[in-house]
Amino acid sequence: MSDVRSHLKSLERSHRSLTRPDRPREFTLLGRRWDLLGEVFAPLYSPSTRIGAEFLGLTGTVPHRPPASLLEIGCGAGVIAVQAALAGWGSVVATDINERAVENTRLNAERHRVTDRVTALHSDLFSALDPGARFDRIFWSSNYVMAPADYTYRSVHERAYVDPGYRTHGRYLSEVLHHLTDDGVALLHFSDRGDLGALREIAAGCGRELRTLRTRTVHEGSDPVEHMLLEIRPARERGARTGTGLDLVHA
Repeated sequence: MSDVRSHLKSLERSHRSLTRPDRPREFTLLGRRWDLLGEVFAPLYSPSTRIGAEFLGLTGTVPHRPPASLLEIGCGAGVIAVQAALAGWGSVVATDINERAVENTRLNAERHRVTDRVTALHSDLFSALDPGARFDRIFWSSNYVMAPADYTYRSVHERAYVDPGYRTHGRYLSEVLHHLTDDGVALLHFSDRGDLGALREIAAGCGRELRTLRTRTVHEGSDPVEHMLLEIRPARERGARTGTGLDLVHA
């Protein structure tokens, strides 16, 4: 396995991000200031949050028509959820398995005065949602590096970096379509730090197919890393439609 895909390298990155002495309590991203709590994924040490915002058209570079509702899985510090609310998305639900991340998202919603549009929930993927909740967009910027299936997390912070055996990815692919509106779109932010071949096999196994909507290559250290925005669809729809009507920014 290359260093780019190495789960050990990703776990090292997690440890450095969490323990470095200059880790701030506030940071600037996308032209705004944000609170950062301990044990929460720090967007300033990774390009993934900025790229996710670009994929969703939240950077202000291209006008877009905001959907009525967004569910963000793995909200972290809440940057994308708050940006969506500020961009005019009608309602945003942000979930995270890390309770500190939920608290962090609430702090940033308060900071930017969008608590009327952003609801943050402690949730393992969709577990905390009301049974009838449906969304126009569902987005997860995933922990795309695969760890061995028997790996046991040493901290909740590591959950933002690796997914043992892609168990969480499998659940997301299997369950996400059940939480969409009739015209809703399910999205996954992935990268070639992960194993796209394994992901496609898992998708096929649960009756899903993946369509690449956007890509963006950036250097992370000395490594070029391709980030991609994937749409998740029922496999039976292959060839049934040629477009999604997505109004997302082209990266």
